[in-house]
Amino acid sequence: MPKDSGPLVPLHWLGFGYAALVASGGIIGYAKAGSVPSLAAGLLFGGLAGLGSYQLSQDPKNIWLFLVTSGTLAGIMGMRFYNSRKFMPAGLIAGASLLMVVKLGISALSKPHQ
Repeated sequence: MPKDSGPLVPLHWLGFGYAALVASGGIIGYAKAGSVPSLAAGLLFGGLAGLGSYQLSQDPKNIWLFLVTSGTLAGIMGMRFYNSRKFMPAGLIAGASLLMVVKLGISALSKPHQ
């Protein structure tokens, strides 16, 4: 019988919320502007972020997928925000992604790895 790992820690719920934000951004971009690339990117990156968050809930040392996903989005959307100066959607996603990278980095550095 599998061992119960207990409830998910707040970081993981934050990660699932982040994944939902990214995916819903793609859906909204498609609904408002008919942008298929927004839909595809939102669902792809939202799915990867959700998978990364799930992996974190199973093993707190397994941060790489989530870190790469949020770091990539922070870079891409940060450049879009820098060029357009529009908060929605690029600034919001860049800010949320940067916060996730910082949160993951702090949690990775504060826990000793075996």
